[in-house]
Parts: sequence; C-alpha cells; structure tokens
Amino acid sequence: MSVGTSSAPGAARAAGDLTGLGIDPDDLPDGLVVADEHGHVICFNAAARRITAIPAKDALGRPLDKALPLEDLEGRRWWQLTDPYGGLAIRVGQPERNLLLPGGREVLVTVRYLRGEPTGPVRRVVVSLRDTEARRRTERSHAELIAVVAHELRSPLTSVKGFTATLLAKWTRFTDDQKRLMLETVDADADRVTRLIAELLDISRIDSGRLEVRRQPVDIGAAVGRHIQASVAAGQPADRFLLRIEQPLPALWADPDKVDQVLSNLIENAVRHGEGTVTIDITPAVSPREGEDTGTSVTVSDEGAGIPEESMNRVFTRFWRGSKRGGTGLGLYIVKGIVEAHGGTITVGRAPVGGAEFRFTLPVSTPAYLT
Repeated sequence: MSVGTSSAPGAARAAGDLTGLGIDPDDLPDGLVVADEHGHVICFNAAARRITAIPAKDALGRPLDKALPLEDLEGRRWWQLTDPYGGLAIRVGQPERNLLLPGGREVLVTVRYLRGEPTGPVRRVVVSLRDTEARRRTERSHAELIAVVAHELRSPLTSVKGFTATLLAKWTRFTDDQKRLMLETVDADADRVTRLIAELLDISRIDSGRLEVRRQPVDIGAAVGRHIQASVAAGQPADRFLLRIEQPLPALWADPDKVDQVLSNLIENAVRHGEGTVTIDITPAVSPREGEDTGTSVTVSDEGAGIPEESMNRVFTRFWRGSKRGGTGLGLYIVKGIVEAHGGTITVGRAPVGGAEFRFTLPVSTPAYLT
C-alpha cells in the first residue's frame, strides 16, 4: 500500500484508521491531508500530492502550516486565521472555500476537527483538497449548455409567436391553405421544442445516474426496419439502405423506446451527414474467450467522407457536431449514455468503404422481473 504516510507511530495510526475500513487513501479522488494532535502531517495521499505538486517527503512529519501553506484570497495566512488547535472547543471544522497554494494556484479546501471528547482537544485535523479546475470545467459546460439551449429555443419559439400573433390579428385575411401552412409550421416548431426538452431531461438523468431502463423483449431487426421505412416515407430512396441480419440472434432484453432513440439518432446521422448506401449490420456479439453469444451488435455505416481522425475522441462529448447542418450536438452524448445504461458499449471508427461507422453492443440481460 502506498498511502504517503511516514513511519512514525502516529502515521501508522492514521493509515490504520482507513485501512481498517478497507480504504487506501491513495484511492480517494480528493486530496487528503491529516495532521496529528501536535499539528504534524501524518497522511498526505496521492491526490494531495497531485493537486499541490508537493512531494510526500516534503510534507510528512512537518507542521501543517509549513507542509501545506495556504492563503485566503486576500493574501492572509489561513492557518493563522483559523487556528485549528485553539479557539472555541465546540468548533468542528471549516466549510469549503477557495484558498491559494504557493504560486497562486486556487484550490477548494474543507477542514474537519476530530476530538476525543465533544469539547476536548483536537486529536486530528483532516483536510480535504479539491482541484478547482474540475469545477470550472463543469461550470463552463453548464454555461455552454444554457447558451446552446437558449439559441436552439429562440428560433422555434420566435416562429410560433410570430405565426400565432399573425393569425390572431388577421385571421380573416388568410385563405384556408395559408392558415394550414402557418399552423403546420407552428406544429413542427413545437415538435422541435419538445425534442429539445426531452434531450435536456435525458442529459440530466444521464449525468445524475438516474436514467431508468425498462427491459422488455426487443426485436432489433424489426426495430431497424421501422426506422428504414420511416426514412423512405420521408423521401429517402429505398435502395439507399442495406439491412443485413446474421441469424440466430440471442434474445435481447432492453428498453424498446431507448433502443429506438439510439437507432433513430445513428441512422438519421448517417442519412444526413453521410453519403451513398447506409448499411446496418446486426450480428451476435461473441466472446473471444468462451466463444459464446454475449449480446447483440448493431453497426451503422455510410460511404461519406467519414469523421476526421482527430475528432474521433470527441464524438460522444457534448456539443460535438460533425457538420454545420444544425442540431444541438447532444444526440451522440445521449446515445452513449443510453447504451452504457444498458451495460453496453459504443464505438466509432471508419467504415471499410471510407465513411463513418458506429457500432453499439447490448449485452445479454436478465428480464426485468427476474432482477
């Protein structure tokens, strides 16, 4: 075990407190710094070393204020201000706040004071460190999401407002055909708003781990066939699609609505952004070791220019767009979340004929009523 602790008895106790619970401090995602009753650092885990860029040997055994010098945003020495070992005996710690490391790097710090008795002397000072860059990335992502949503909502809502206001003010001036055209436009724009709201709800559930999967038997071949028929009904030539199914397929238990959402996105992307024939291959997923069917794989490929190599690792991130042909750039992010919620995987690559190739695999699953 590498916990970044010294060989002193106090350090052994600090490590033992955690290892007794089956926890290695180096496995913790946040920085952990522990000082003993004398104010000397006895634990300095891997995340603390990464966040502070301070080697463990320069921190362990030293006074806390020397090993981890912190200043508030006004430049004052924070340990002197808070005096963790003195002051009121009822204090339990310091809430999370932004402080500065040497060199001016900002870090989020939370401190807890552990006492042997409710009002006794402090036995341990436990410091949690978090890098503010992760929070900034999250905040930037949220801000970008709000900006994209506001932009995408503005156009259809402006159209809806304009047409409805015009019809209310000048209803008698329009022919029935003109009224029908405007109402059809309003209806289509309302659908756009509904889809966007559904995407936002999906993202919220994916990010919070609350995306529910309601498993039922799914005929994946029939589901793909329905999407091809819908594309043909919308004006695509029937010979643009090639569906190949390798039989027999293992039984697939999945959420049919969410599987439809995945298929719709991948097939629509291939039609809209690709060229030539859109090929959908459905095959059993076979374990290379056991040689048994482990699930069902669906591959959607086209004959277009494909996705640039430098963009491959960003395809499933928020706001990635393969072209400037509209869209929020959220579809593939949601697709990945849905597939992974089923316990599956999805990859992107280059098709044999040069276009984009998306392959997702859904594992053999237990029916919901048996789980």
